[in-house]
Amino acid sequence: MTFVLLNNVDHRDLRVAVGHHARYGDAINQTRVFPPEFEELQRDYAILLRRDESDRLYATVLLGLDPDENLFLDEERWDARYIPATRARGPFSIGHDADGAPMVFVDPDHPRLTPDGMAVFRDHGGNAPLLDHVSAMLQRIYVGVQTEAELFDALEGAGLLTPALLQLDLDEGRRYNIPDCLTVDTDRLAALDPETLAMLHAQDHLRPAIWIASSLGNLRHLIDRKIRKDAHG
Repeated sequence: MTFVLLNNVDHRDLRVAVGHHARYGDAINQTRVFPPEFEELQRDYAILLRRDESDRLYATVLLGLDPDENLFLDEERWDARYIPATRARGPFSIGHDADGAPMVFVDPDHPRLTPDGMAVFRDHGGNAPLLDHVSAMLQRIYVGVQTEAELFDALEGAGLLTPALLQLDLDEGRRYNIPDCLTVDTDRLAALDPETLAMLHAQDHLRPAIWIASSLGNLRHLIDRKIRKDAHG
């Protein structure tokens, strides 16, 4: 995968297929997410924290229960009020130019690039609505990469993180275990001392903590999606 700097000269005729499908790489059972989108995510998805190989915390949302299963895919559309930025960005990414400024890059070999897609630039210059939307998603990713460590360190330092023992029971005795996840402990959150609570609020870490904790209620909806999908083959 080779990204090139997007510009309205070389890419004036660039068009991008919209919609979501396995052929665009959307058949995945989880995807990386970032704090600037937690408020929207918690309405539809379970936000789970994990650790990478270097023991750093990062956030994902659960999309399916089996490998390569995205229960939010419905033919050519994504059935949710909000699509995670990593999936909404399409063939675009954010990087830096020679001066270190953040810029939009594009993967010229991405399967979403098609002559009958939506325009990236207007005919007489300027961003088309598609690029404005993508830029907003990339901005969320960019800000999230810069700020997520501070948030997760604060939650861990306050003693709020706890292993999420996720055993999802479906019909006919089927059970799915989702290992190696962390979430925010609601009992510990409710019992925070006033000083720690005030500190988290002042740093705007309290709201994301609540969103992470409350999002686990969406696991029930994910199970319902799974049961409906399996019932219809």
